[in-house]
Amino acid sequence: MRWCAVVLVGLIVAGGLTARAETGVAKYAGEFLALGVGGRALALGGAHVALVNDVTAGYWNPAALARLEYPQLILMHDEQFGSLVNHDYGAVAFPFGRSASLGLSVLRLGVDDIPDTRNAGIDINGNLTYDPAQFSRVDPNRVTYFNAADWAFLFTYARSVSEQFAYGANLKFIRRELGEHGATGVGFDIGLWYRPWEALAFGLNLQDITTTLLAWDTGRNELISPTVKLGTAATLEALGGRFTPALDMDVRFENRRSASMASLGPVSMDFHTGLEYQFRDLVALRAGYSDIKQLTLGAGLHLAKLTIDYSFAKFDATDQLGNTHRISLMFTLESDQYRRSAD
Repeated sequence: MRWCAVVLVGLIVAGGLTARAETGVAKYAGEFLALGVGGRALALGGAHVALVNDVTAGYWNPAALARLEYPQLILMHDEQFGSLVNHDYGAVAFPFGRSASLGLSVLRLGVDDIPDTRNAGIDINGNLTYDPAQFSRVDPNRVTYFNAADWAFLFTYARSVSEQFAYGANLKFIRRELGEHGATGVGFDIGLWYRPWEALAFGLNLQDITTTLLAWDTGRNELISPTVKLGTAATLEALGGRFTPALDMDVRFENRRSASMASLGPVSMDFHTGLEYQFRDLVALRAGYSDIKQLTLGAGLHLAKLTIDYSFAKFDATDQLGNTHRISLMFTLESDQYRRSAD
């Protein structure tokens, strides 16, 4: 699997080097931002735009960060494709005044320690060579290593207009690194959250609303198209606990015909569904179905000041790609001295 990553990264780097001074909409350029964060949301198949009420709102819906009552910190790490790809996430947020909240989220997706054999080939005469026809072997002492990593930093501001309505925005910095080359971009997200009734909520997250530009140091520029994330969630009291079904829809404009659940011309639509059962705000059981047609399962445990959320996702029936287990730890300073001010 690691050598597959070497080939893939090499093709990407080569494409970036040969496509100088070009600018265009790059399909999947911001895909690493669509993987999702938080054990709770991922166990629900990513159906979280209207449901989120914690520090992860900085990612799922910046407006919902206004629902925060206490400062929170979350950390998550998972490994995919047989530990080949590392996915890390951390965020902190705190209530500000009577109706506002501030937050910072950091995401990283990377393949680390990729062997670079471009300068390690030895020819049939024992000399360094770049000619495949004369290639004999690789000198392990000449092999170097590099990383391919995507970073995102989200600065979030949210404000409640009332108990039923809130708005928020993200200022987003993106950094992509492929060996010795890199790209930098700045984008914006805008979120809305609305709860017309106590048991029903709606969410809207307009990601990359101005179209995010990624500028490579090779001269190539890529554009990340806007994504519209719509969501709804309901609450039902039953069996001594609380059932919460949720449904999200992602609308994209990248002409993802065959890679989406539904499409209409260049507009594609993908869906997320999830169901959560919480018992006395102590234990939660979750199931979902994601936009990549993946069944997800999970559970949550709420302790004093600590919430542990787990999610499981199966990639394929043959197990060749491995399964993904995610655990997130969320710390809440649940104390009167840190609670949102009522004044």
